[in-house]
Amino acid sequence: MNSTKKFMLERGFPEGDLHHLPSSTKTFPDGAQYRIEIPSVEGPKALLSVIEAAKEYEVVVHRISQGSGIMLLTDDEIQEMARIGKANHMEISLFVGPRATYDIYAQTLTPGGKSIGLRSSGMDQVIYAIEDVKRACALGIRGVLVADEGVLWAVNECKKAGELPSDLVVKVSVSMGACNPISIKLMEGYGADTYNVPTDLTLAKLAAIRQAVDIPIDLYVEVPDDFGGYIRYYEIVEIIRVAAPVYIKFGLRNSPNIYPSGTHLEETAVRLSRERVRRAKIGCDFIKRYHPELKMSDPQAVDLGLPCS
Repeated sequence: MNSTKKFMLERGFPEGDLHHLPSSTKTFPDGAQYRIEIPSVEGPKALLSVIEAAKEYEVVVHRISQGSGIMLLTDDEIQEMARIGKANHMEISLFVGPRATYDIYAQTLTPGGKSIGLRSSGMDQVIYAIEDVKRACALGIRGVLVADEGVLWAVNECKKAGELPSDLVVKVSVSMGACNPISIKLMEGYGADTYNVPTDLTLAKLAAIRQAVDIPIDLYVEVPDDFGGYIRYYEIVEIIRVAAPVYIKFGLRNSPNIYPSGTHLEETAVRLSRERVRRAKIGCDFIKRYHPELKMSDPQAVDLGLPCS
């Protein structure tokens, strides 16, 4: 076993999970250790509820992400989300369009097939995904969320070729499932700008990933039920210490999965988004109470995927 550990160390990877929990020396470009993300913000009205709740609770929200997909938003809705994001200096990350669970694809419904997650099924869906990204960017969005390695590679190639904006921030979904330093390092090489790790990783596993990977880690500290339902508020300060730079995400346990969302679920989406900001307030209070010296990015951070319209 020692020879294998040595082999990994020589290639820049830790020899195992880091149970001694070393502090990360890495930060965001502004020197900060953490940022706040509110997920599952499904449309302009839900986004406005996040803005209002953030002001009420005095919470800085650096990024919101959406899950139903770019393809299920109208042009006007995308432009409105872009406008709101730009006006409030907030990254808007929209999920790339059709994936296996939206297709006539039975395996994702079987116990074994769930490992496919939200990957793109077939080359047609890869093409559709790139079209989704191009449409969002043309309407002013500069942040997208992907759950497929092939789509991630293709988006990165399009960025390099000038087919997509070079300042597009590509966030990888928790549904991708890569959960060790090597696999996440591969995603970084494919063009991931931030990576949402699985929700059940221990501090030792997070520390090992951080040693090998430079891009920000995204992590739920309150986890939706369909991803485990964990509530890790007392671990927040240690998560930040070992995993920085990290986007702390506030999902919501005991709430319905409303994907794909729409006007028929708008009231629910608005109320869920508002409660996620309240949860972020609780999480931020934990940080201030136990480790106020941890540094959060300024609200005007310059490297966010800010909309341009």
